Amino acid sequence: MAAVSDHPGERGADDPVKLVGIREGALSVDEVFAAVGDDAAGGIALFVGTVRNHDGGADVDALGYSCHPSAESEMRRIAEKVVAEYPVRALAAVHRVGDLRVGDLAVVVGVSCPHRGDAFEACRKLIDDLKHEVPIWKHQKFSDGTEEWVGAC
Repeated sequence: MAAVSDHPGERGADDPVKLVGIREGALSVDEVFAAVGDDAAGGIALFVGTVRNHDGGADVDALGYSCHPSAESEMRRIAEKVVAEYPVRALAAVHRVGDLRVGDLAVVVGVSCPHRGDAFEACRKLIDDLKHEVPIWKHQKFSDGTEEWVGAC
């Protein structure tokens, strides 16, 4: 077992949640990447979710995202949970709402940590928990004229 350093860079930052938001306009990978930059980080992991052209064997033409008013505060709660579990130096998460086309960015999250393994794990935990816990719903429009809500109860 490797010894854990007492150097401040090996621990999480004091205020690592740098950016959390719901956006109506286009998302920027560069904005998230800049937000998670940290001189004490040896690894930065990003996840970019895009609108794909198919789902369940059907062709998707477009989709729309909508959210509950609590969505942004739920994103922040999840971000704080991730930074409590991992040595996160900086974390950012943005999700888009409104009408999107195939290829558009739907969600961008990023995490920086002292080491790449923690960065990968923290980023995966962040996106998985956001997808499962934040009240954001997807309305898919298929090329055959049918529509489907995903994640809405």
